[in-house]
Amino acid sequence: MCPDAERDSLAACIQGDCLIFTEELLTPELVQILQSLLRNQEAWSDFPLILLTSKGEVNAFTQKRQHLREPLGNVVLLERPVRPETLVNVVQNAVRARARQYQIRDHIEQYRHAEEALRQSEKLAVAGRLASSIAHEINNPLESVTNLLYIMRSCDSIEQIDRYLKIAESELARVSEITTHTLQFYRQPSKPGPVVLTEILDSVLTLYHPRLVSAGISVEKKFDHVWSITGSSGELRQVFSNLIGNALDAMRNGGRLVLHARNSRDYSSGLKPGVRITIADTGTGVPAELKHKIFDPFFTTKGATGTGLGLWISSELIQKHGGRIQMKSKVSDSVPSGAVFSLFLPCQSNCVELKPAV
Repeated sequence: MCPDAERDSLAACIQGDCLIFTEELLTPELVQILQSLLRNQEAWSDFPLILLTSKGEVNAFTQKRQHLREPLGNVVLLERPVRPETLVNVVQNAVRARARQYQIRDHIEQYRHAEEALRQSEKLAVAGRLASSIAHEINNPLESVTNLLYIMRSCDSIEQIDRYLKIAESELARVSEITTHTLQFYRQPSKPGPVVLTEILDSVLTLYHPRLVSAGISVEKKFDHVWSITGSSGELRQVFSNLIGNALDAMRNGGRLVLHARNSRDYSSGLKPGVRITIADTGTGVPAELKHKIFDPFFTTKGATGTGLGLWISSELIQKHGGRIQMKSKVSDSVPSGAVFSLFLPCQSNCVELKPAV
């Protein structure tokens, strides 16, 4: 039994497996302190309390006591005098129950570690998909600069050399732009900040530009002047990279990629203001019998080339930002009609309209 009713002593007591105390110690002050401590428990925890009560009939006083202890939750009552074997048995049951709670805690922690490992795995997969595009995109301007330097060595005209230098500068500026976008993808701030979603979309399109061109995919953009939202730019880049990468995989023989960004409201949650992003493709689409599975972990329609994590992690990240993601697709008579992903991301505070960077 805890000999002291002070908060620090009670906090030390509930670090154990159970707490035994007598009815005489049950004061409003003690109940208030215990309630505040128990309220801060983790979701897995239901700390067992054992209360030794006085023997007697039910009356107004005992009913008042019962009402007083109701906020404490998991309380086991033992009427005194208590047989030693009864007390031992109750304590053993409480300790076993607490041990099972610790097992649940460990399973939750293992799940969290596994989930984080999956997130990192998918981030590496995204990096691999982008690596070939980025290498190809950087290699072309570097080859141009090499050729221009070779030509300038044999030039006698200052005007020609100056013209070639300007071309070389523009090619190097292109390399710098690609490098900047790549660093933005992986260097994300530790705290959420103001984000303009159209700028992130443009950044991802820049990185995927070589694949879009080589696949014969035309890109149509309709970007309104959208509100700034509060979020993690790195995580949102990962979401848009997954969606655009999936659209590319669905249009291996060419097609059309349509991106639309506009201010909107979430009609399912009290007209909350925010930004809606629509990403549509003319690819193979998703059969009706599979649509309910696409956001499940490890589900993929790409066979051995897919991890089955991209859309699941994208959905988790959108929910983390307080938003929603939906997909529509129709495949009838084996005729594909593509897929449309709609994302809504709310403004976390007063909406601020910012023009996309020029």
